[in-house]
Amino acid sequence: MNLTLNNGVAMPALGFGVFQTPPETTAASVAEALRVGYRLIDTAASYFNEREVGEGIRRSGVDPAEVFVETKIWISDYGYDETLHAFDKSAGKLGVERIDLLLLHQPLPTAFERTIGAYRALEKLLADGRVRAIGVSNFMPEVLDRLLERTDLVPAVNQVEVHPYFSQPDVQAANVAHGVLTQAWSPMGGITSYRGGAGGSTFNDPVIGEIADAHGRTPAQVMLRWHLQEGRSAIPKSVDPKRIAANFDVFGFELSADQLAAIDALDTGKRGGPDPAAVTLEAFHRDIPEA
Repeated sequence: MNLTLNNGVAMPALGFGVFQTPPETTAASVAEALRVGYRLIDTAASYFNEREVGEGIRRSGVDPAEVFVETKIWISDYGYDETLHAFDKSAGKLGVERIDLLLLHQPLPTAFERTIGAYRALEKLLADGRVRAIGVSNFMPEVLDRLLERTDLVPAVNQVEVHPYFSQPDVQAANVAHGVLTQAWSPMGGITSYRGGAGGSTFNDPVIGEIADAHGRTPAQVMLRWHLQEGRSAIPKSVDPKRIAANFDVFGFELSADQLAAIDALDTGKRGGPDPAAVTLEAFHRDIPEA
């Protein structure tokens, strides 16, 4: 199942993420995901496992031309020239000459001129054919508007935290209004579990559990199906081969309108990840190594 981005590029709707996957297990997990059938791999410079993602793609035996690779520029490398060099670092580690989708990882509102410079570098990389599509991550509507006022191209993707307990309908609506695809990170609400969220775990939610039982599926599969039916891209992660396979097995059933609405109604409005407005160079600087 593919989604068409606003520049006409086709992107698999369901991807495989490697956030917090240790480098020593990343290559094997990526190779297994590709063996199962995933064709979108999502990583980031700040995950420090791009090199292993590239190794996993090569190890899989899948034609690299069939794999849609997505990565993100970290805030420490914002600025026009810095971001052009950051592309070289990521491409070198991944072992590719062209990256399918390149995102700015955070909006960095306290140094927005650097953000603008970074995005203009993405536009240059797109014009030069070094990336196939560009986008952003964790951009709230007002910050997206500020970006659009200063740049030429509308982002193809805005990757944000979206799961049943935090669905950000205002962000999704703003993305739709601008023709930007919403891509969900933590799409099953795993962040509600490993960060000890006070609202409980989506995996144990009775509403999701009841829907899962009705379809003979797992709660994880129901949540991923919810994303796909509502037109979002989703990038689940796992290092367990059984879960990697189960998370991809979400195309053989369909949720009803009432079931989709019941999951929509679980939104608590409580963010699990960091507030994008609080991400600053001072607090979140990370040196991104050379290729």
